[in-house]
Amino acid sequence: MHLATTDAANALLEKDPLALLVGMLLDQQIPMEKAFTSPEVLRERIGGTLDARVIAGYDPEAFETLFRTPPALHRFPAAMAKRVQALAQLLVERYDGRAEAVWEGVASGDELVARIGTLPGFGEQKARIFAALLGKQVGVRPPGWREAAGHYGDEGSLRSIADVVDDGSRKAVRAWKQEQKAKAKAAAQA
Repeated sequence: MHLATTDAANALLEKDPLALLVGMLLDQQIPMEKAFTSPEVLRERIGGTLDARVIAGYDPEAFETLFRTPPALHRFPAAMAKRVQALAQLLVERYDGRAEAVWEGVASGDELVARIGTLPGFGEQKARIFAALLGKQVGVRPPGWREAAGHYGDEGSLRSIADVVDDGSRKAVRAWKQEQKAKAKAAAQA
């Protein structure tokens, strides 16, 4: 993967489904690279491993401190610490603490997007983007996954993190997002 700023963070995203899920959760109102590097930093701060049970049971104030400690893991450390803990708690309650169980065994793309959409901090658009990321880069491809992911599932779309595989695609995705923001701003002013 090529989503984070360090090789270690990218390697963690490739091997640890919880790291990938946490990175996606954090990917809002901060640069993508920061969001997807933060799970590796959290792993270091929490004792060397990411574990949904450990995160779910962590003292909330101490967990927030992990997020606030410079460099902060997110622009909004308190809110995101709570969301990550809520995500971990849901994973423990519904999926035996296994992030990959969210997508394992789904029968269709619609089921995949629906399951992801039940996670804290994952609305419809984020669920579609994550389904596209799983399909394009992780190999999670139940029948209809591209359609369920919407235009994020399109081959070569360069619209989201699902399409980032190198520096060039990262720049193209960023340019597309900036273009969309400019169009939205112009439409609001019209």
